[in-house]
Amino acid sequence: MTPALPATPGTAAPKRAAPVPHTLFLSNEDVGAVADWRAAVATMASAYARPVRDDAVPPRGMARGENGWMRSLTAIVPGGYAGCKLIVAARNPRQASYLISLFDPVTAGLAALIDGNQVTALRTAATSAVAVDALAPRRPLRVAVLGSGFEARNHLQALLTVRSVSSVAVYSPNPASRAAFVELFGTVYQQKVADAPSAQDAVAGADLVVCAARANGEEPILKAEWLAPGSTVVSIGSTLPEQRELDVGVMRIAARIVADMPGEVLHDTGDGIAARAAGIALEDRTISLAELLATGGDGRSAPDDIVVYKSVGSALQDVALAGMLFERARAAGRGIRLAASIVPVAK
Repeated sequence: MTPALPATPGTAAPKRAAPVPHTLFLSNEDVGAVADWRAAVATMASAYARPVRDDAVPPRGMARGENGWMRSLTAIVPGGYAGCKLIVAARNPRQASYLISLFDPVTAGLAALIDGNQVTALRTAATSAVAVDALAPRRPLRVAVLGSGFEARNHLQALLTVRSVSSVAVYSPNPASRAAFVELFGTVYQQKVADAPSAQDAVAGADLVVCAARANGEEPILKAEWLAPGSTVVSIGSTLPEQRELDVGVMRIAARIVADMPGEVLHDTGDGIAARAAGIALEDRTISLAELLATGGDGRSAPDDIVVYKSVGSALQDVALAGMLFERARAAGRGIRLAASIVPVAK
């Protein structure tokens, strides 16, 4: 048993609350063993289908240092866990770590510590799939993917769980990565993917454009004049002021901008900042993903309207998905029970 803390002279020792179960640590491998796309998409749909107070998902915190930055995202999920995701990114060497903590909101006990690497990838693509299912036409989709890395792969994998796809074209500046993308989906998913020679060629005639790769130098990778009438755009690569993905023309012609975190999308992303600097008013055309799902509409007032789903990531997504994965892992006997944990104290 953990010994009681010594009392500060002149004060009483803090009272201990009831003991809590051991904290479970889930590694990246544990997360991968219990995760699947259908469950991830269903969890995100459920998270956005219920009312969530604004103060239950506050704006993220950001600390910057000489060699990188640290970001914190916190949320209390209705009927679920209280949690926090920490991201630490280093510039030299260029790498990042993700840690999610889950607390029982009733006892304040630390239920789990989770390697958040895969959780981050899963929740981003799964939430995009929820948005696409609401925004895109109800027919087999012609899809363009700009990017061929893990976010691009995850987005197409998640999309294939919710929608029928008639064609896919991919473009990224790395030919070897594009070839691997084409091979993966042809072999594992039996989904033919065209290797496009340019971003414009990939986007031509697409119903859905998934932007999942910022360009070198932070130049936008998607231009408004490439988009077909009635198309849906998903943008997940501009989450900080210095990052760009969409040109200002895309933001100008969008009839509706759907955001997971509207305030941050408008004011803290390079795309939002550039649009406002160009004199483009965004607020009246921007709604939250939760608002969109509550209305049951597709964000359009006319069939040819172009709509954009723009994501910066939300702690609601992280904590809801981490909670589902934690419960699955515990039921499957996965993870490491830590020998010691924090103990809540009566206040």
